[in-house]
Amino acid sequence: MQRELRRAMGLEAERFPLPAFVGMISDEIEQLRAGGRTDIEIAQIVKASIGRDLDPETIARFYAPPEARRREDGHG
Repeated sequence: MQRELRRAMGLEAERFPLPAFVGMISDEIEQLRAGGRTDIEIAQIVKASIGRDLDPETIARFYAPPEARRREDGHG
């Protein structure tokens, strides 16, 4: 939805540095890991989705664990 809203305003899609992006998708990474996916597989899914390279080491380095995510959103 955000993409469509930005497009309606004549703006390009918002881009984030990979470390910030990995932090933002850490909930999804956690769920995929719990479902048995490896960081290699997750990196491939992300690359297919956003068209940017993402290596498993970047996921491991910048993944935000649940306790860090709760602090960041004020619920922890």
